[in-house]
Amino acid sequence: MWLRVLIASTLCMPFFATAELRHYVASLDQSQWKLSGNTPIICRLEHDIPAYGKAVFTSTAGKNHNLNFSLDMWVKPDQVTQATLMSMAPAWRPGILSKEITELTYQKYFSGEVPRNAAWSMLAELERGMEPTFYYADWYNQSNKIAVGLSAVNFNRKYRDFKACLAGLLPYSFDDIAFTVLTYESGGSELTRFSKAQIAKVQEYLAYDSEVELVLIDAYTDSYGGRSINQKVSEQRADSVKNFFLSAGINQDRISTVGHGERRHVASNSTIDERGRNRRVVIRISKPM
Repeated sequence: MWLRVLIASTLCMPFFATAELRHYVASLDQSQWKLSGNTPIICRLEHDIPAYGKAVFTSTAGKNHNLNFSLDMWVKPDQVTQATLMSMAPAWRPGILSKEITELTYQKYFSGEVPRNAAWSMLAELERGMEPTFYYADWYNQSNKIAVGLSAVNFNRKYRDFKACLAGLLPYSFDDIAFTVLTYESGGSELTRFSKAQIAKVQEYLAYDSEVELVLIDAYTDSYGGRSINQKVSEQRADSVKNFFLSAGINQDRISTVGHGERRHVASNSTIDERGRNRRVVIRISKPM
């Protein structure tokens, strides 16, 4: 059964000795893991806990290998709750000692979060067939004790897929490309070498992120040349960036462009470097919070 009423042993759970537990964990037949996110911008590994909620490991694109774990409860804590995360042997592996992974605090009305290093430890314990298990007192009745376990049954195959996904994550995040400034060579629509690399990053990210709501493209010039000519040049630059994204499959309804000509300089035009700063396209990207 997925719901077991247990008497805690002093060996495995000294802090709940002689306490009666409501134990939520998937049975052998119910235990399933699935890769619900498998793209270069997000990897998500999920496990349903019957009658309780869901366990979710998530890693997103970025410079560092991040890992978040969330114990998504159907009923969120009604008060701040202290919990202990243990690595426990499943019932069919008697004699293996348990060990503590970390102490936690559940915040009121939020799902349970686990620090990065502890989340990696949970994955390591699951990989060797153990059950990471959360122990805490019921926030509605402190005399009732709760145990919530993650079953290792059917874990390893999906974990291999999850690790393969991690290896393919982009080395930059949404925050890294949400505000991007492109600069141009003098007198035309040729991007500088650095800006070509930057726009390629933006294009690649947008191709995978369906949550992006709007891409704003603002184009500017320096003040050399006639004002009307500079206005047209800025519009051409904005359109060329838009077309770059359209060619990558970005919906045109998500893109807005404005050519500002030689207005809104960010530097004077007295030196080559300053004029180069004014010849720019600013890309701003927004998505739901």
